Amino acid sequence: MNAAAAKKPAPSKATPAKKTAPAAAKSAAAPAKAPASPKTSARKKASTAAPMSPPPPMAAPKNLPMPIAATPPVPVAVKKDPKLANNWKTKSIEELSDAEVIAMPDSEYMNDKQLAFFRMKLVELKNDLHANAGQTTENLRDDTVVVPDPADRATIEEEHALELRTRDRERKLLKKIEQSISRIDSGDYGYCDETGEPIGVPRLLARPTATLSLEAQQRRELKQKMFGD
Repeated sequence: MNAAAAKKPAPSKATPAKKTAPAAAKSAAAPAKAPASPKTSARKKASTAAPMSPPPPMAAPKNLPMPIAATPPVPVAVKKDPKLANNWKTKSIEELSDAEVIAMPDSEYMNDKQLAFFRMKLVELKNDLHANAGQTTENLRDDTVVVPDPADRATIEEEHALELRTRDRERKLLKKIEQSISRIDSGDYGYCDETGEPIGVPRLLARPTATLSLEAQQRRELKQKMFGD
């Protein structure tokens, strides 16, 4: 019995090679990881860093004027002097002043004396425009001498151009004066063409050729700004 037991080989404690082969194959098949580049590591650090806070809002500049909405001018009420209200009854047209005409009662608006007063104003303005036109003609006639200096010649030509533009505006005004005198003759002077309301003595004294009341003129100017001429 002892001899038969001694012939039997002792069991080996070593692990079989078949069990370790798959692990080695897996490790061989796995690709080797490349070392991280400096750029990649910097990106990772930037992504893991805390988010940057937005920049503070810019402070509004100080001492800047606030935009003001354009509003039409409000008509100012003209005060009448009661002491001058009846002066028109005793004075002639040449002796009446603007303040005395303004002080006339509203019931006497555009009476014969007021119409004669404004006719006198228009005729004086017309005569002044004719005198200016005659003076311009004399100036252009006297400055026909050729100036050798180019700078002086350019200055003279610029003055002539400016004077001619002024005369052209006065020519258009002269046409309006003629129309206003015709309105006096027809009895339409002093009343608005659009509304038929009185234009007012103060406005006519400031602009004798006015054909629109202040409110109608403002509406027309507003339409021109919005829609053009």
